[in-house]
Amino acid sequence: MSEWPEGRSGRGRGGEGYGRGSASEQPERARVMRHVQRGQGGQGGQGIQWGQQSQQGQQGQRGGRPARPPAPPQGVPPQHGYGHDGRQGGPQGYDSGYNTGQVYGSPQGGGGAGRGGGGDDGHFRPGGAPRPAPDWKRRIKVGSLTLLVVLLVVSVGTYFWADSKLNREVDLSKVIERPGGGDGTTYLIVGSDSREGMSDEEKEKLHTGSAAGKRTDSMMILHVGGNGNTMISLPRDSDVEIPSFVGSDSGKRFEGTGRRVKLNAAYAMDGPELLVRTVEHNTGLRIDHYAEIGFGGFAKIVDAVGGVEMNIEKGFKDKRSGADFEAGKQTLDGQQALAFVRTRYAFAGSDLDRTKNQQKFLSALASQTATPSTVLNPFKLYPTMGAGLDTLIVDEDMGLFDLTEMFWGMKGVTGGEGVSMNIPLSGSRGGNLVWDQAKVKTLVQQLKNGDEVTVRGN
Repeated sequence: MSEWPEGRSGRGRGGEGYGRGSASEQPERARVMRHVQRGQGGQGGQGIQWGQQSQQGQQGQRGGRPARPPAPPQGVPPQHGYGHDGRQGGPQGYDSGYNTGQVYGSPQGGGGAGRGGGGDDGHFRPGGAPRPAPDWKRRIKVGSLTLLVVLLVVSVGTYFWADSKLNREVDLSKVIERPGGGDGTTYLIVGSDSREGMSDEEKEKLHTGSAAGKRTDSMMILHVGGNGNTMISLPRDSDVEIPSFVGSDSGKRFEGTGRRVKLNAAYAMDGPELLVRTVEHNTGLRIDHYAEIGFGGFAKIVDAVGGVEMNIEKGFKDKRSGADFEAGKQTLDGQQALAFVRTRYAFAGSDLDRTKNQQKFLSALASQTATPSTVLNPFKLYPTMGAGLDTLIVDEDMGLFDLTEMFWGMKGVTGGEGVSMNIPLSGSRGGNLVWDQAKVKTLVQQLKNGDEVTVRGN
């Protein structure tokens, strides 16, 4: 007696077996699985809907029992190929149910590329819509805008930080009887022997001594104009006349007596204002801006940039300045640089050789500081700016743009874009160096008019 329900007793129409173990010569065919309801064969073109066949069978009664469902078709149903996205396949293709990611009973049928369907490898969204390509133009625009905003904020912040550190202590409005201006801008750059802020150890290390007050150790004129950049050193032993002036502190007027002194005496008498007044009176050239730096600040700037490379043509020693140099290329640190620009006794006491070394070094310093490796490196730029601005003294009207122009003007002289010289001399008087007045007059006229500088100094 068969254990199968009636109607499934092992032989269907045509005597073919189905729904049981294969004892027949023919391969076993798919069973009717009433509990599984497949969809309508969505985009994947899935196979025959076996649940629909059960509804399409005969509905007649046989002995009061439901009619036996029709037998499945002969042989293995044809299988239609389908692509990786699950959307290929014939209209009546066989759905194996494998590798499609199909969820039975899903609204979109089995095996399609819809929700829960296979083949979504990241290039398609639910529903089969392709993902849009990245909008690189928009990303580049947003990134560029963000970078510009950051650079703007940093630049503005740096500007106000640097501007706040400038020591604007010199009031050029106190200078009287000033000559007329001309082409370009003229700076008076002064190196003083100020030891302000230096410890006893630093004074000993830098061989500065401990003298009170401050004097001008070096002075030079830098003119930036249509005729290029011109740097003129003024020896501190220059023979000059002290004109009438108004005291920078007292406001009292002191009449000129025709007294002739060394140029550095003007600074010692009444500071930067009288020095500017004396230079203008003896040259006829108007000074637009004043900049001064002391010993300590000078050495700190050199150390901040990592030293300055110099080619020393002839070695020399000087116990007073601490100089001890051999000939050849070498990198000077702050201590060595200060000794290099201060040395005078190694050159038989000549101030002219010292001024030439000062020009050479300052130009090299400007040239090596204004490089991408310093300007674009905040770990070098900010220490360098801080070291210079902390000890730099300028006039009240000088701004960062003026300071930048002065700096680039000095760099231009090294790059061959200008002229570097000592002021023309005609001899000496009582140990003081006398200027060649005719040449000085021509030089000043060329600077004012923006003409090519043809005059050369000693």
